[in-house]
Formats: sequence, structure tokens, C-alpha cells
Amino acid sequence: MTFSNPAGNAAAAANTYVRALLDLLGTRDPLEVMAELLPWLEARLRGIAEPVLRRPEAPGKWSVLQVIHHLADSDLVAGYRIRMILTQDQPLLPGYDQDRWATEFQYQYTPLSLALGQLRGLRAANLHLWKQLTPQQLDRAGMHAERGPESVGHLLRLMGGHDLVHRRQIERILSSSR
Repeated sequence: MTFSNPAGNAAAAANTYVRALLDLLGTRDPLEVMAELLPWLEARLRGIAEPVLRRPEAPGKWSVLQVIHHLADSDLVAGYRIRMILTQDQPLLPGYDQDRWATEFQYQYTPLSLALGQLRGLRAANLHLWKQLTPQQLDRAGMHAERGPESVGHLLRLMGGHDLVHRRQIERILSSSR
């Protein structure tokens, strides 16, 4: 299954998208899945030339490099959302247009080392925090602008599923570039 989450249809497709992420994660521990991402990326990308990593899967689709940059920005957003939930009562969690971020922030021109470095730093800081959360903290919730109330625990499960979606996407892109 190919996942899509365009911002123009985000609210209408929210339930389907969330269900697909949670189904993909299944019973796996989301923190363990998230801890696997960087070692997986390093092993999977070893020996692949950067021009291959910059080649989009198809016209209008992302390249591996753009997916990596998106993963870093997803950690930035999730880290912010969870920190807001932990420090405020029922904060509003704004959505964002991931395709607009990719265009405006010129993902396609970002050096691979920078995108990986951003992801590495954000993921390490987030996992450090997230692994320390108490059951009470995991139950705290914010109000997502497109999906309604979401707890910290739920957001972590979505992040784990999100990682798995993009690992599949990277595999598909690399397979198509042979």
C-alpha cells in the first residue's frame, strides 16, 4: 500500500491515515521502531551515490533525500507538539502542509549530511525525552487541528507507524532507481 497524506485533504482523510499508520505499527513498541530508524538508514544507504538519493520516485514524488528531510521535520513537529502537551492543558496542535514544507524549505537541495544530521539530533533528543515519560504524561492530550484530541502515547504510536511508512517508501524509491 502506498500512503498519501496531502494537506488539502488532511482533515477528510485523517481517520484513514491514522488507522493505516496504527495498523502498520501493530503491536510493536513505537519507541523501539523509532530507535531503529537511523541504524536502518545508515545500513540501507551505505554505498548509494547521492545522485541516486536525489532522484524522485516519479514526477511530483519525493526522492530519498526529501524523505529523510521530511522525517527530520516530522521529528521537529512531533517534538514540539509533545512538549506543548506536556506543559500546557489541551493545547492546540496545528497541522502543517508537508509538501509545502518540502518546496519552501528546498528539501531537494539540502546536503544529505545535513538532513541526516538534523534527523539524528532531533531523534536523539526526542527519544531521550520520550523514553522517560510516565503513564500520566503519556495520557496527556492536545487538540490536533485536523484529527481532534490526541494523547502523547497516541502521537508516539503514529510516529512509529510513520517511520515504517517512510522506510517502505525509501525501499520502493531505491528499487525503482535500479
